[in-house]
Amino acid sequence: MSTSPSVHTLVIAPGLAERHYWRDLWRYRELFFVLAWRDVSVRYKQTIIGFAWALLQPFLTMVVFTIVFGKLAKMPTEGNAPYALMVFAGLLPWQFFSSSLSSSSGSLIGNAGLISKVYFPRLIVPTAAVVVSFVDFLVSFMILVLVMVWYQFVPGWQILTLPFFVLMAFLAALGPGLWITSLNVKYRDFRYVIPFIVSMGLYVSPVGFSSSVIPEQWRLLYSLNPVVGVIDGFRWAILGGESNLYWPGFILSWVLIAFFLWHGIRQFRKMEKGFADYI
Repeated sequence: MSTSPSVHTLVIAPGLAERHYWRDLWRYRELFFVLAWRDVSVRYKQTIIGFAWALLQPFLTMVVFTIVFGKLAKMPTEGNAPYALMVFAGLLPWQFFSSSLSSSSGSLIGNAGLISKVYFPRLIVPTAAVVVSFVDFLVSFMILVLVMVWYQFVPGWQILTLPFFVLMAFLAALGPGLWITSLNVKYRDFRYVIPFIVSMGLYVSPVGFSSSVIPEQWRLLYSLNPVVGVIDGFRWAILGGESNLYWPGFILSWVLIAFFLWHGIRQFRKMEKGFADYI
């Protein structure tokens, strides 16, 4: 006696899809991995410049910042840490943030064909786009290890907290990325906003200098840039006791990151129903 295989029927209705949206995120987790792996393979498969650029870009930026800020402007380092190491410890989270923001903000337009044909929680697309930036981060981290070996710098126990700050950078980029990518679907000129934010943010964030050079009375105001807390956290994790964490600014950064994440998800979910029509 043969038994027919069970058949699962998926019913998609406006109210039902809305009610089970967050559960569907887990059900469609395989799509998340497929999209993430596709973007990673496109970036690195059968290419030399893709892998090399992930190494050369942060290294050359570190060299330029070290010469301009360290040698010419005589900017102070943090504690006894070499200036080049301090720069690279701030450059890693900034590039992860900026790359994640750029990738997630344009992800819906890049997957227009998929979005207009198939139902799935659209939140998967910008989140998966950040994975490519995380892979670039892991590749660039190899340079950091080599710099620490070159200067014979041994990190302290704080290095164990680094994954926490990687998550912080991820959330800091995802919130604004969700907000901008949802607006970018309807208003295509928003794609010009991201390059401006990235180019300006590199210099107003403490990448080539320590945030400790900011006068004490202005430091909390300076921490309104949430990336400041991310960079300070990275430096504290990597440089250990040689770097001090400014706790009021760090807490403020987390509050801002949580707000932008909430607002980004709220704006994304509000406009999500019309993505297929606008695309």
